[in-house]
Amino acid sequence: MAEALAVWRTHGERSAIHVAERIGALAINGDIAGVERWQQIAARLEPLLAARQTHQ
Repeated sequence: MAEALAVWRTHGERSAIHVAERIGALAINGDIAGVERWQQIAARLEPLLAARQTHQ
């Protein structure tokens, strides 16, 4: 959860885009472990983004 929060604090509204770009770059380079890790971060980021949207 800490990593997802750090991504949110750093990238704000672009967090989902940043995560997708990282996953894509890692996939292109064949880094399966990296892809899996960033997918975990994405899963933890989703509730943060959803909560943010309900409070706007």
